[in-house]
Parts: sequence; structure tokens; C-alpha cells
Amino acid sequence: MSYAAAIDALNALAPELHTAPGRPRRKFSLAEIGILLDEMGNPQHSFRSILIAGTNGKGSTAATLASILRETGLRTGLYTSPHLERPNERIRVDGAEISDADFSRHYFAMAEAADALVSSGKLAQSPSFFETLTAMAFLHFAEAGVEIAVLEVGMGGRLDATNIVDPLISVITDISLDHTEWLGPTVAAIAREKAGILRCNGVLVTLPQHPEANQAIGEIATELNARGVNAAVYVPALGPAGDLEPGTSYPLEVLGRQIQVASPLAGAHQHRNIALAIAAAIELQQNHSLPITADSIERGIRNTQWPGRFEMLHRGNTTWILDVAHNPAGAWALRSGLRSILDRETQAGRTRTLVFSCLKDKPVAELAQILFPLFDLVIFAPIASPRATAVESLLEAAAATGTPAESASSIYAALQHAEHDSQGVIVVSGSVYLVGDARALLLGHRSAQA
Repeated sequence: MSYAAAIDALNALAPELHTAPGRPRRKFSLAEIGILLDEMGNPQHSFRSILIAGTNGKGSTAATLASILRETGLRTGLYTSPHLERPNERIRVDGAEISDADFSRHYFAMAEAADALVSSGKLAQSPSFFETLTAMAFLHFAEAGVEIAVLEVGMGGRLDATNIVDPLISVITDISLDHTEWLGPTVAAIAREKAGILRCNGVLVTLPQHPEANQAIGEIATELNARGVNAAVYVPALGPAGDLEPGTSYPLEVLGRQIQVASPLAGAHQHRNIALAIAAAIELQQNHSLPITADSIERGIRNTQWPGRFEMLHRGNTTWILDVAHNPAGAWALRSGLRSILDRETQAGRTRTLVFSCLKDKPVAELAQILFPLFDLVIFAPIASPRATAVESLLEAAAATGTPAESASSIYAALQHAEHDSQGVIVVSGSVYLVGDARALLLGHRSAQA
């Protein structure tokens, strides 16, 4: 069967988190993916794993840690979500995306097994979109001879499909309010779900954060007798803004040697994500005998690839900044990173434009208050999701901030309008769907008609 057929079949599963009247809410259970993986020969047992959960920063942390492990010489798998342009991005071995041929082969092997399990009554329902891709990743990693895999938890942790593995270590990044319909209405409730990736007598790598999250995670770690590793020692002692642009570096003492931390990921918030990756790498070296060195940590950080996170593209006199900030914590991090850049644009008399969209389960009014006043114009672009916020709600949110705003008929039209009216900075943010499509158009990966 073809790659296109696999993508079409997957896309039919995609609205797994979309709830609507008359549509039953999806029930998640580790038992179900366990049954599926057992049928497939339990590929997740063929490699060692690290789990990374959190609200913000887990993808950046995962990408950085995987890059460090790759530079160490270990055959490394990386599983992340969501994707920007195509689902293949989620499944990587030594930095390379899964091929279309392997993607379709693994999909149909998994789908055939799942159909048989449902028909026999062993599975109550077909696997979800995320469960399907997780099983495919495990199949690919096993077949590719991966030695260690870095797994970004999709949502929550306790019932997430990735949590079927037995991790060497569990990493928890910063936690804030997001997916409250599924994870709970408070930071403490969400933290408890995220802490579901901890194991009895296991290891937790984290940083001090929101007091409610600290308490919830600490209580569960204590119950499980999990040993805590505080990554704070690897956070640089910089000012509140630091130097936020790509190429910035700072010295750090690791494994008895001073290295230069020079990550391509911009923004002061990335210092915390990098610190978590470093702490995890050192834990793997010291207690799991992995051949990680100060040099491999330095190289891994420098060679990290994680697009769509404060990513800068230059076209003519215009600088584009793409960032998938999709919740208030992410928006505050983006605002902090933009501060010095937008100040320079203002002083030079150049315009500042935001192209924006978000999903309707996000606090659009709060996101608007954080971001919109920074810009001279906000352009709303429609995104292809049943969960998209209506343009009327976006315009109302902009009006409440006093920021001029317009709507466009398509993402391509929004980008064209922004570029035509701007010789300064254009920021694209608010939704992964938006950033992914915009990036594909700006880089020529997709035509306006596609």
C-alpha cells in the first residue's frame, strides 16, 4: 500500500482530542497499546528509553538530548509530537526522518494487527492516531537497531502511549495550564498526570518551577522512592533577558571540564531545556555507563535541530520568526525572546507584524493580551483543524487589546499580505498547524495551491 494511503488513513484518526456533541470522548488506556505491541512482538523492549514529559520545552529538551546521544556515537531514536509539515518528522533515527516506504510499511503492518485484535475482541477499539504513530516508532526503532530512544510524551504522562516503556530516567520540563479538559483544571492536577512517567526506585530529572507543580511531583516521587536530579546547576547565571538571539554561547562546567554552550535554539527559556538535557546526559553517563563526554555534550547542543521554535528565516529585507507558542507560558517565552528584536525594529522605524491563529481550547483572550500589543498589525490566518478558533473570536480578542487586526482567506494570503506591508519583522505563531504550513510555504516545500 502507498504512503499516500497510509497518510489518508492516519488523518481519518486525527481528531482524537476533538470533542463535539454526539461524538463520544476517546478513552485512553495503556493496556490497549500494550496488547497491540505484544501482538507486534514488543519492539519497545529492544532498546533503552528516556521519557520526557511537561507542558512546554519537552520537545526542545528531547531534541537536544537526542543530539548529545547521537554525538556520543550511540544509534539514537527520537520520537516527538506534533509534526510541523509531515508525520515522518516525528520518527527519527540518528537525525534522519523515517522514509515514506518504511512509514507506510509499518503503518499497514500495525493496522492489520490492530484490525485482527478488534475483530477477535482482544481490543475494544482501534488504536488512536497517537497510539498508531507510537507503535510505528517502536517498530522502526527496533528494526533500525536503535540502542537508545528519546521519547517525548504526547499529552499528560500517566496514560500516554509512550509510557508503556520502562525508562532509564524520566525528565519533567516546565508545567503550566494546557489541555485542561483532559488533564485537570489546576497546575497540581496536570503535574500529577505528568508525574505518571516516574517509576518505583527510578530517577527523575527536573528543575524547580511552579510551587504547585513542585509539590505534586515531589509527593509522587517520594511515594515511588524515585531519586531526584536537580538540573539547576546547569542553568547559566544570566540576567533576566540574557542574549536571546541564535549563536549566543555561554561557558558551563560539565564532567570536570568547561564547555561552550552554543545552541541554535534561541530564547532565554531554552537555557532551562538545555540544562535538563545536560543533566539527563550526565545521569546516563554516571549511572548507566553510556560513553558520554564533555565534548559530545558540547557538540550535541551545538548541532541540535528543532525547527519552528524561535526559528529565524530571512527573505529580502524581512525577517520571519516562527514559533509554536500555543499556550500562555509559551507566549510569555516568545514575548521575552522578541523584546530586544522588536525594540530595534521600532527604533529603526520598521513595522512589526504578527500572523496568528490558535485552537479554540486555548485561552485566546489571554494569548492576545500577552502578544498582540507588541505589534503594529495582527493578521489572522485560517488553519485546517476542526478545533480552530473562529475568526470572529480572534477579531474580538484583538479589539480588546486595541491592536489593529485583519483576517486573511488562507495562510498563503496572510503571509503575502504581511510581507507586502512589512520591511521589518514578521512573527508567525499561535498554532503548530499555522507554523508548519507557513514554514512549508516560506521554504518552498509546498506551493500555494497544494
